[in-house]
Amino acid sequence: MTAQPHDLMTPEEYVAFEETSEDKYEYYGGVIVALAGGNRIHSIICSNVNASLHRQVRERRCEVHTSDMKIRAERPRKYMYPDVAVVCGEARFEDASQRVLLNPIVIIEVLSESTEKHDRGKKFQYYRSIQAFQEYVLIDQDIKHIDHYKRQSDNLWTLTSLDDENAVLHLSSINCTITMNEIYEKVFVSGEPEVPEPDSPSEDG
Repeated sequence: MTAQPHDLMTPEEYVAFEETSEDKYEYYGGVIVALAGGNRIHSIICSNVNASLHRQVRERRCEVHTSDMKIRAERPRKYMYPDVAVVCGEARFEDASQRVLLNPIVIIEVLSESTEKHDRGKKFQYYRSIQAFQEYVLIDQDIKHIDHYKRQSDNLWTLTSLDDENAVLHLSSINCTITMNEIYEKVFVSGEPEVPEPDSPSEDG
């Protein structure tokens, strides 16, 4: 994430700018920040999570959104792109274009070295200003580790950390579960045993 050397923008100017831009930018109180693309592991984990959640809510009045959907937070106004966002009931948007979701219930971020500090800190703080927001999930892409924050009140969030490969992530606000194995399917991460190379045949047979 890199702040761009533009003059400070109003929210309206930012929205208009994004509509004509080929790149994605987040907006923080007048400053726009360019987003870098993720790597293979990041992409696979996001796909795994999206697929599992979509399968579970497809017959319910819920929507699972990818990182193409912006989220708006307040105090002061921010626009951000989470990796995954889930809304149930009536999805509310900023305007008729439906590019900015206002009421996500669950937000999921897949952490990278360049974004982890921001995702755990300021970004989580900004998300918490969204009244509908109930659960925040941070998925590590380098080791099998998940931090799951759940809202108890406006000022209290509880944290559950998952490390066991047989662990299950319970998202009670949308009545969904995802296993650790589903999340990390087709992903090699640190801490896993390396698969030994097959023995080479001897020269003398």
